[in-house]
Amino acid sequence: MSILSGKGGHDLFVYGSLQEPQVVYVLLNRVPDHISAVLSGFHRFRLTGRVYPTILPDSTREVTGKVLKGITDDELKLLDEFEDVEYDRHTVEVVLKDTSEKLQVETYVWKNKDDLDLYGEWDFEEWKRHDKEDFVTATKKFVEGRKLPEAKTRIDTFKTFFNQDTDS
Repeated sequence: MSILSGKGGHDLFVYGSLQEPQVVYVLLNRVPDHISAVLSGFHRFRLTGRVYPTILPDSTREVTGKVLKGITDDELKLLDEFEDVEYDRHTVEVVLKDTSEKLQVETYVWKNKDDLDLYGEWDFEEWKRHDKEDFVTATKKFVEGRKLPEAKTRIDTFKTFFNQDTDS
C-alpha cells in the first residue's frame, strides 16, 4: 500500500515554510503524511522584507517542495487563513520525486504578479538556518492570537513580531 493511497481529504503542495514539520505541527497540531514533489512551470521568489517565499508561473522554472496528504476541510480553512489575502489557492499538477507519478494538488500562488517586492530565488535550507526558529515562534503567536476576540491576521501578527515596516 502506497503512502498516498487510502487517505481522504486534500493534497497540498507546499514549497516554503510549510515544508518544515515544526511549522505544520504548530498550525495543525499534527504533521500529515508527506512526500517530495516538483512543480514545473513556476518560480519561487524571495519577498523583500519577508521571511517566507511565494511562487508565480514561469514556464522555464520548477519548484521543489512537499505534498501534504489528507488535509481536512477544517485544516485547509486554517491554512487559507494563515496564507491570508496575499495568496490564492490553485490546482496544479506536480510530479512525485520517488515514483514520477503525476498528481493533481492544490497550492498557494501569489496574487500580485507585478509585486515590486519579488526578487531572486528563495532557499529552504538558508531559511532553516536563519529564520526557522523565529518563524515557528511567530506562527505560535498567530495560532494563540486566533483564540482572542481581536484576533490578528497572520500578516499583522508577523509584521508585529518581525517589526516589519510596511509604510516605507
